[in-house]
Amino acid sequence: MRRPVQTLLLTLTGIGLLHTTLFTDIYLRYVKAGLRPLLIVSGAVLLLLGLASAALGDGQGQTYDDDHGREPTPDHGHDHSGAPRVAWLLFLPALSLLFYAPPALGAYTAARSNAKPVSMPKRGFAPLPATSPLPLTLTDFTRRVQQDRTLAIRNRAVRLTGFVTPAEDADGWYLTRIIFTCCAADSQTVKVRVYGTEAPPADTWLAVTGTWHPRGALGTVTAEAALDVTDARPVAQPVNAFTDDLPLTPS
Repeated sequence: MRRPVQTLLLTLTGIGLLHTTLFTDIYLRYVKAGLRPLLIVSGAVLLLLGLASAALGDGQGQTYDDDHGREPTPDHGHDHSGAPRVAWLLFLPALSLLFYAPPALGAYTAARSNAKPVSMPKRGFAPLPATSPLPLTLTDFTRRVQQDRTLAIRNRAVRLTGFVTPAEDADGWYLTRIIFTCCAADSQTVKVRVYGTEAPPADTWLAVTGTWHPRGALGTVTAEAALDVTDARPVAQPVNAFTDDLPLTPS
């Protein structure tokens, strides 16, 4: 791969990163929001390297015969760098940042991953507010079902938000959130089984209202994190789609 091509690759990658992080929310499909400053700096550095390489590109097309100070001779269009042709594939991710961003993780990934273990809250459980339906994250709902010995979740109407993942069988489906610790490569999944309505199309984002589906002993690990649905409404994918926080909407 010749120097002008390498320069173009650096420049395109830098522009793509800056476009994705400065002018869109697409980067949130792949990394946590806190990494945005690092992506901006990386994009700026790559762009500057590309521009510097272009500015210092005099002498391209020449090769040296040996290491003893002899004058350069033209290489007559032959590439002596030894770079494999497969290196041209590096342009695909660079161009995808500008023209076609890969889709976000969704039901396909969630169906093939184990559910995220739910840890015990450090300070126990605070009393639930009287709000009805009560907005909860999928993790908080699971904790209440499996760990809260006060059984405060019994018969409480709750509202959970996530996307649809088909179940392995025909009995119910899962409301799901995928959680990034750092980026898509280390993602984890949290799921709540939903009963009482046919499964909507996979990856549909829903706000689901219902009560705990009695299965197992409430307040123990034998209880299933599951919901008998009374209402399910499509919603837009939230900005914080790859956390298990209450959903945010664009300002």
